[in-house]
Amino acid sequence: MSVYTTVTEDELVGWLGDYSLGQLLELQGIASGIENTNYFVTTSNGRFVLTLFEKLTAYELPFYLNLMAHLARHGIPCPAPVANRHNQFLGILKNRPACIVSRLAGKSVTHPTAAHCEAMGAMLGQMHIAGMSFSQMMPNPRGASWRNVTAPQVMPFLNAGQAALLKSEVALHAEQSLLGLPQGLIHADLFRDNVLMLDDRIGGLIDFYFACTDALLYDVAITVNDWCMNPDASLDADRTQIFLRSYHRVRPFEQNEATSWPSMLRLAALRFWLSRLFDLHLPRDGDLTHAHDPGHFERILQNHIATKCAVWL
Repeated sequence: MSVYTTVTEDELVGWLGDYSLGQLLELQGIASGIENTNYFVTTSNGRFVLTLFEKLTAYELPFYLNLMAHLARHGIPCPAPVANRHNQFLGILKNRPACIVSRLAGKSVTHPTAAHCEAMGAMLGQMHIAGMSFSQMMPNPRGASWRNVTAPQVMPFLNAGQAALLKSEVALHAEQSLLGLPQGLIHADLFRDNVLMLDDRIGGLIDFYFACTDALLYDVAITVNDWCMNPDASLDADRTQIFLRSYHRVRPFEQNEATSWPSMLRLAALRFWLSRLFDLHLPRDGDLTHAHDPGHFERILQNHIATKCAVWL
């Protein structure tokens, strides 16, 4: 999350006139992340998060907002969109689509413990099961087509070794289909900063704006690549197994998922190496923005290739 579009208190008060949220008490920009403009909003009725969407359109957004409402109704701790007086989740603020959602309790952890990974594995399984009854679908916007378009754009910024690695990985995954794996609703970005912890319990899952329909195992790999990683960008075997076993107790893995696990870890690392390269070298103008280090996921990818991603249940 970040701030690209400045919203004043007076502007927000006018916009909130279409909601039953009470009197505005505080407005605070959120400085982390790279996709949307976000503010913490405190009113006399409670605490909320305001999001102005910088890329997603009003046509695309109902999927994400309806999804969060669905998951919240099914007991998944995620932001619940607030409807305005016209019973709509989506409005327009500063000429951008905007919504306001409940603000959840808890804080992100920097160094996940085994207990954190166990809780996260179970919660991801619960989210996947809850998503099975969500009727809307969204093809993965960061899938093969995106990789084919984005990789050539970042190639000029890479050295020869990096360019060869990126080209070979994009080609490898272009030959592999995920359609044979169990499919469903995935978050696709459940990094530590998108999960709020209350001690060893999950307080909230946030930032669903990369959610889509894809292989469930791909979501597991994305999450493991962040939650179960050592400082040297290698998988921590103990935390990885704890995570996977906790997930498996909620949604048992199928045999073809075990076979596909090494490939999924590499694909998940490639996705974020490529997006971080793009955000670093081809950034948008913005205030309080933060681009993540692409080298981190380059090292994760290289380690997965070297070790053949052997850690499983």
